[in-house]
Amino acid sequence: MTSNGPSSSGTTQGAEPTVVPRDVRLLHLIFATQGVQNYQDHVPLQLMDFAHRYTTSVLKDAVTYGDHARSSNGGNSANTTVNTDDIRLAIAAKTNYQFKPAPAKELMLELAHERNSKSLPPVIPKWGLNLPPEKYCLTAKDWDSLDEEKNDIEANKRRKN
Repeated sequence: MTSNGPSSSGTTQGAEPTVVPRDVRLLHLIFATQGVQNYQDHVPLQLMDFAHRYTTSVLKDAVTYGDHARSSNGGNSANTTVNTDDIRLAIAAKTNYQFKPAPAKELMLELAHERNSKSLPPVIPKWGLNLPPEKYCLTAKDWDSLDEEKNDIEANKRRKN
């Protein structure tokens, strides 16, 4: 299901007009100005959810930083006012660990060239399935099956005797 912008806020035949929140309408307008024509209906809601969680997290961190700064200066920590410096610090702290920039293209090309310079080992043609060495396979007999085989062998010996 795709939406072509704010057309979903119109009326349908025989139904009441749907109420679209102001923030969703703003997101539809932002999409339209950026040239995004087709998107699913839940995309604006996901963006609003992300913005709410991010803002809440930044404000909680800013309150924590502000309380810590005021308590170390001998102030009253019961006051929960947040100033712009606290918010800037919270945003900078969150940006440093949450949003990592992509590595430079030159670095990635250099790493790829280094990795690709080592050739793969040759494949030995043989019949059947090519498995890694025995120590890396889980093809060994199970301890339980070894015990069962021993018991079966002993039972067969008793029957013969």
